[in-house]
Amino acid sequence: MTHKNTVKPIRHFLDLKDIAAPDLRHMIQTAKNWKSARRHLPKGAIDDGAILDGHALAMVFEKSSTRTRISFEMAMQQLGGKALILNSDQLQLGRGETVEDTARVLSRMVDAVMIRANHHIDVMQMAGVSGVPVINALTDRSHPCQLMADIMTYEESRGSVKGKKFAWVGDGNNVAVSLIEAAIKFEFSVILACPAELSIPKSVLNWATAQDGDVTLTTDINTAVAGADAVITDTWISMGDKDPEARHRLLAPYQVNDKIMALANDDAVFLHCLPAHRGEEVTASVIDGPQSIIWEEAENRLHAQKAIIAWCLHKI
Repeated sequence: MTHKNTVKPIRHFLDLKDIAAPDLRHMIQTAKNWKSARRHLPKGAIDDGAILDGHALAMVFEKSSTRTRISFEMAMQQLGGKALILNSDQLQLGRGETVEDTARVLSRMVDAVMIRANHHIDVMQMAGVSGVPVINALTDRSHPCQLMADIMTYEESRGSVKGKKFAWVGDGNNVAVSLIEAAIKFEFSVILACPAELSIPKSVLNWATAQDGDVTLTTDINTAVAGADAVITDTWISMGDKDPEARHRLLAPYQVNDKIMALANDDAVFLHCLPAHRGEEVTASVIDGPQSIIWEEAENRLHAQKAIIAWCLHKI
């Protein structure tokens, strides 16, 4: 008797909205379990089983990075695989080769591709022709890996996110978009306080409405934070943002300080994807205070991304 090899579908990790909620929950739980299992191991030790032994991940960077680069590289090391760090200016991608052609080449040489890109369309085009999984490690539209770490971190500290209220304060940026998608998938509410000029894309709000999500948009920071279980913000000026002076003027009323945090629930936590600018989007008293869990959040990028990579490669 002969047996046919079953070809497994390619699993990309591009946006939370495109991934089934049970799969996302499975990744979070796996990340928690793996983190616990290696609590006393050196950071560079390989996990029991080395499930990605022989596997290679290409890491393509159009934007510089600290947490993304270190977390993905260490994720592959702990899983027993290898990571190749590829800056766009060192690739033909930086000299005019198309994203699609780059994807076709990488597909022949590695098992998965992680890309931190300037433009979301480039990631979508790469995934459209890639023969291996593509992971969105940040684009101008979304930051799904960050939100997986955020969900994991909140639940480690305060229990299930289901039914909780998250408050976003500031620019309606890529992290805010992924927060909205996470709210739908993990069944919590989110209220976003953004200046009208820097609001959430209309298409994202329309999608959330179509999903019957509990998503509210306001321009008032006090309304957003009142009674929140988590308060989240981000830097006012990100790579590629234009007219920083205008952004500062628009976002100045949206600083998270002690007065604002006092509006949230007594056991509310503060989250920030980092890097942070103390005295701008958040005061030192908040980000370095007892409600802040940003360092756990940063560490959990590693653990969440291990589960994401493993899911993409059908290892979990």
